[in-house]
This record gives sequence, structure tokens and C-alpha cells, in this order.
Amino acid sequence: VQLQASGGGLVQAGESLKLSCVASRSLLPVAAMAWYRQAPGKQRELVARWLSGGSTITAGPVKGRFTISGDDAKSAVYLQMNSLKSEDTAVYLCAADKSAIVPRSPELTDYWGKGTLVTVSS
Repeated sequence: VQLQASGGGLVQAGESLKLSCVASRSLLPVAAMAWYRQAPGKQRELVARWLSGGSTITAGPVKGRFTISGDDAKSAVYLQMNSLKSEDTAVYLCAADKSAIVPRSPELTDYWGKGTLVTVSS
């Protein structure tokens, strides 16, 4: 497994979860790691992206509630999700890119991990 994600689960609205993703040595080096999500019947969307060195991008719908962080030494990225809403329910996928440039579409992402399901009940 090249990208190992963990931390999903079932929570109530307003609660928090933290997702973790670790990249295997075979992928290294990567310039960026990110979290995407895909809800049933919807397109995959970028949630947040972390560049090696610390710069981050957070999508509008989760800004102020979700925080992405990373650890270069551990080749890991984390997503702290607070004040969860029912509309955050989705499969969350970890991704990694060799380039720091944000892919024009998710299909252009270099590496994908298996998703972890986050379910928020209202």
C-alpha cells in the first residue's frame, strides 16, 4: 500500500475527527500531499493540500473547520476536521503528487490511497 489512510468513522454533527495518511518509501520524494473527498453521486473534490515545506490550500466549504498539516520526516499528512456537518459525509481519499502545482483535475493526481469513510449524522 503506497498511501495508507486511517481515521474515518461515524460521528454526530458538530463533532471532530482526525484523518491520517502515510506515504510509503516507494513514493518518495513527493512535493505535495492532499485530501480529496467524494460523496455519493458527486464528483471528487479537493478538500485540502499540503506542500512539503508547509504551505497549505484549503477549499472554501471547509475553510475555518478543517486544518491540514504534514510531517516531512514521517512522509505523512493529517486532516483535522472540526464542527462536522452532514454534508461532509463522504469517502475521503489521500493523494500525493510529484509536482507542487495543483492538478487541473483529480484525474491528473499521481498517486491515490484507498478511501476512508466519514459519516456525519445530523
